[in-house]
Amino acid sequence: MSSVESTSEREARLGGTFGAHLAAVCERSARALSASGYAGLVVHSGSLLGVFEDDRTYPFEANAPFKVWVPLQDAADCFVWFEPGSAPRLIIHRPGDYWHKSAELPQAYWTRHFEVRTATDRAGVRAQLPADLSRAAYIGDALAELTRWGIGAINPRHLMRRLDYARAVKTPYELACLREASRLGARGHLAAERAFTAGASEFEIELAFLEACGQREQELPYNPIIALNAGGAVLHYQVLEKHPPRERHSLLIDAGAEFAGYASDITRTHSYEDADFAALIGRLDQMQQALCAGVRAGVDWRDVHLNAHQLTGALLREADITRCGADEAVATAVTSVFLPHGIGHLLGLEVHDVGGFMRSPEGGDIPRPDGHPNLRLTRVLEEGFVVTMEPGIYFIEQLLDAARADARGRRINWSRVAALAKFGGIRIEDDLAVTREGCEDLTREAFRSLQPA
Repeated sequence: MSSVESTSEREARLGGTFGAHLAAVCERSARALSASGYAGLVVHSGSLLGVFEDDRTYPFEANAPFKVWVPLQDAADCFVWFEPGSAPRLIIHRPGDYWHKSAELPQAYWTRHFEVRTATDRAGVRAQLPADLSRAAYIGDALAELTRWGIGAINPRHLMRRLDYARAVKTPYELACLREASRLGARGHLAAERAFTAGASEFEIELAFLEACGQREQELPYNPIIALNAGGAVLHYQVLEKHPPRERHSLLIDAGAEFAGYASDITRTHSYEDADFAALIGRLDQMQQALCAGVRAGVDWRDVHLNAHQLTGALLREADITRCGADEAVATAVTSVFLPHGIGHLLGLEVHDVGGFMRSPEGGDIPRPDGHPNLRLTRVLEEGFVVTMEPGIYFIEQLLDAARADARGRRINWSRVAALAKFGGIRIEDDLAVTREGCEDLTREAFRSLQPA
């Protein structure tokens, strides 16, 4: 698809798939309601959260169970009412407020599928819901008013579990949104790489990313991880240094964009004029692509994770970071010193999307493999799942110190580790849409779409 697609063309394309998406959401919601003993569903977009002892609020983020129905990310206190057999009703909160701009009445590709109403406050919302809500379930913030609304159940776990389980399989509309989020994220990454090469600080690199994405930080699915040099060893590095370092070695950037409520999650690592580290990045990229090639429907994600450790063990030995073979590195948990996180997770309306451990919609979880407590996904992949693939190797002081103090220490080449520590680490992350025979690499395709013709 062309990267110069116009807004009207994109709206038309999304409009062609949204109706089927909403029909699928209605169908699975109706099944979940019936199985759980409810006759209707109220879904809340979320409320503004006030700062302690202040009249300001934190940036608003719409609840994911609401976003699956409606692509509204910036409208607090909106509600969807769904009763099987009827068109869903959207109640948009439009307060009479001259301090803040009220939400616009949407005029987009999706609005014709809803009965759209407005309300100035929650009392007005209640007046537009059925008088008897005793057999309805509510999902959202536990508002004080709910005790007077007569709702049958608030956030019932057995219903939410069924809905969360089903969210893992994406509709064609959702995949289209995820592709667009990937393109926005890739555009930001290319700008960030240029800023890094030009000598920018972490803060300046983030500004370049935001400008290229055309999004404010609060619109992103998560705060970008932008780590120069040894900062790359901090997995969720949260500092944005405003001054460039005296010496520039590397950049690890984990940053995504959002489109219509759907997230991208992309990580790249760059070397600054160091051929040895650049070669190591290239080797991890090859390993990452080999892992991606093994993704298809029917694959147990736990096997993907364990295979990643086997391949990491071989890479560490090849790079002279360890002194033992892959089998021994895995068996003795040496690989976990350098790869302490999971190989990936579900992606969608949330960056770490729900349902990663669920055995079935009815109940039960699938355990993580022994010795791998940080894996976020244990399910067997299905067509329509979207997952991240993010192998990495890091030089994390706390983990290295622990390994140095026990039997793992003799299996590690400490002089090589010392030489690489200034780079922090390497992570390469793509977003993959699972198909019957393989996967669509949303991230690589996004970068390809941005290459000059």
